[in-house]
Amino acid sequence: MEDKDYLLQTDDLFKWFPIKGGVLGRTVGRVRAVDGVSLGVERGETLGVVGESGCGKTTLSRTVLRLTEPSRGKIIFDGVDISRLKGGKLKPFRRRMQMVFQDPYASLDPRQSVRSALMEPLHIHHLGTSQADRRRTVEKLIETVGLNPDHLSRFPHEFSGGQRQRIAVARALTVNPEFLVLDEPTSSLDVSVQAQILNLLKQLQAEFALTYMFVSHNLAVVRQMCHRTAVMYLGRVVELAPTEQLFRNPKHPYTKALLASVPLPDPSKRTQLAVLEGDVPSPVNIPPGCRFKSRCGYSTDKCAAVFPPFVEIEDGHFVECLYDIDFTTGAKVEVPLPESR
Repeated sequence: MEDKDYLLQTDDLFKWFPIKGGVLGRTVGRVRAVDGVSLGVERGETLGVVGESGCGKTTLSRTVLRLTEPSRGKIIFDGVDISRLKGGKLKPFRRRMQMVFQDPYASLDPRQSVRSALMEPLHIHHLGTSQADRRRTVEKLIETVGLNPDHLSRFPHEFSGGQRQRIAVARALTVNPEFLVLDEPTSSLDVSVQAQILNLLKQLQAEFALTYMFVSHNLAVVRQMCHRTAVMYLGRVVELAPTEQLFRNPKHPYTKALLASVPLPDPSKRTQLAVLEGDVPSPVNIPPGCRFKSRCGYSTDKCAAVFPPFVEIEDGHFVECLYDIDFTTGAKVEVPLPESR
């Protein structure tokens, strides 16, 4: 990873949520939402983060922005470890990192006009030389996202879902950030509106040299938007690869099942139907060894005893598995374990 130009990196990042119980409210357990994630986002790229509901992808995205405090591990932004910064020391980095949330109606204050919502970050970060200068910035920005200055005096309930998401994107851009986390930004929109928002995000990335972390469960959208994709399962990244390589040649059984579940325009052309046996283990009591073993058709006794390494099996293609599996023949070759383990 040393030869890459990473804007953001996580190093063995954990986020565990305590479970309180008893009369005294003592901690009786922990939900291991993010459980040792190490990855990097290169400058100018879009890194996709995918996985089923509850896998930890949203918690990961909120933790790297310090919206949620990490339990341990490092968050390195532009070479600086921000995982323990607070107050005034963290504020300059908050300006450089922003988030677009899944539900624009919930993330916009219904009592604030669009103008007020866009002006507020400028005041907080003391941007602009005057009130008139800030107004001009806001007017230019609202046009950049495809709306017009007349919309600035309106309130969120007066807009469609697609328009509200454009406003949310504009608000994130007011402080001129370098890194945006996009948490399922199109999941609540119609398909035609989704395409418009995705095209807008691509246009803004090229215009403002933005770096994205794109969190989604929609694999078709991820394939269209992302340069690389990380697959999460039960708090861990189990596969990471260039997006086209991941879709053409998945190496983890979970990734294979996810891709096989994508709907096809012509269902008769589907060669196989993904069926995962069993249930996802509890994030409170994760069993030893491979955490996917109870649902994997290729698991062995070794999978129950040995924690799988996260190794590079092809150029830029990493997988957390004890075996290099040929899904066509079912043959599998053991992956050498790193000496450190």
